[in-house]
Amino acid sequence: MPNELEELMLRQAPHAAAAEQYVLGAILYYPKCVAEVAGSLRPDDFYVQKNREIYETIYTMFSYSRTIDPVTVLENLKQNGYDSDDQAWPYLLQLMRNASTAANVGLYIQIIKDKTLLRQLLETSQELVNMVQEGTETGQTLLDAAEQRIYAIRQGRSVQGLTPIADIIINVYDRLEELAASDRAVTGLETGLRDLDRALSGLNNSDLILLAARPGMGKTSMALNILLHAGKKSHKQVAFFSLEMNKEQLALRLISSECFVDNKKLITGKLSDEDWENVAAAADSLSRSTILIDEDSNVTVADILAKCRRVENLGLIVIDYLQLMQSSGGKTRSSDNRQQVVSDISRSLKLMAKELNVPVLCLSQLSRANESRTDKRPMLSDLRESGAIEQDADIVLFLYREGYYNRDTENPNLAECIIAKNRHGETGKIDLQWSPEFTTFTDTEWRREEY
Repeated sequence: MPNELEELMLRQAPHAAAAEQYVLGAILYYPKCVAEVAGSLRPDDFYVQKNREIYETIYTMFSYSRTIDPVTVLENLKQNGYDSDDQAWPYLLQLMRNASTAANVGLYIQIIKDKTLLRQLLETSQELVNMVQEGTETGQTLLDAAEQRIYAIRQGRSVQGLTPIADIIINVYDRLEELAASDRAVTGLETGLRDLDRALSGLNNSDLILLAARPGMGKTSMALNILLHAGKKSHKQVAFFSLEMNKEQLALRLISSECFVDNKKLITGKLSDEDWENVAAAADSLSRSTILIDEDSNVTVADILAKCRRVENLGLIVIDYLQLMQSSGGKTRSSDNRQQVVSDISRSLKLMAKELNVPVLCLSQLSRANESRTDKRPMLSDLRESGAIEQDADIVLFLYREGYYNRDTENPNLAECIIAKNRHGETGKIDLQWSPEFTTFTDTEWRREEY
């Protein structure tokens, strides 16, 4: 009966037994090709059980840099309990006879990966059909579930699967080798602010970064500065979700930051010939950048997630700002207290950062609590409807300008970026220069020709 069931499954599920055998035979015949195979295939890509058991053994041996040949593979199969009937050795010899060369192993890797993709699509389709037939979820919930599962397949990972530590170690080791070979001091996405990049090691994937300040401190300007730098330098697409300003207003700010033409001139249109030339050059540069803008003022985290899943080569998400967002429950959640709603949103933002594996920079308002203090620098307790925001965020940044409160200060345009929370390193303070006419933040030692 078990054999009949296995045969039935072999007929039903997409697979390529011959391709699996060829790849295994190629590894045994020419072990040097194991690096190419291990970089593309995981044990679950092999559908036939005995092929999967052999490859899982080889994969583990490769993870620990052990010698791979037919004899050592056989010994490890026995140690793992996969050769209880003494049939492994004849099968290994058969595999080697079927693949006397490793020349075409790349082609067969692609065949196996395609069959894996078809099996994942089949499994996902069956799960969705079952969910529809159960009738316990709304259409919107099912649509979100479908998008999540398809996106996970596209990214080459399961939605909720458990990952063997051996797989994780290989990925970590590859990342360490990549970092060791690179001379970059910043591992994440660069913000364009050198001191901040050094302190944070850039904006790292799956991180939720909160940028908070009182109104008028320039948090939108700083977010746009980071967006502009990433859109020009990272070679990835960057998305800005504005719940407060429209697309034309944002474009004017970006142009001002790019060409150093006074923002007031751009608003009134009173430009000199030189200004027009600078604006034209800035517009051309922005047109060639990879910046995407959304101005939907009613957007939810679910909406942002659905839109960003469709963006290829996504590198950064910026949201302006947290307190204007609606709960995914929409108006049906209006009876909830605002603190609970904001807490739900912040948790959803962190989950989105993990799923999309990109940094999410979210702006936030601060309460007026600092106004009553002698030292008006913000603290974590000043976060409005804080709830779980402080807990969910990997990094919390505050903007503060003494000149906002005291115009007689020695340098009214000196700004402080306060790192109040940093899961990856130390907290502290970074000094920045604020240029209000260009709505731009720069390093204090910045010179225009270096930009």
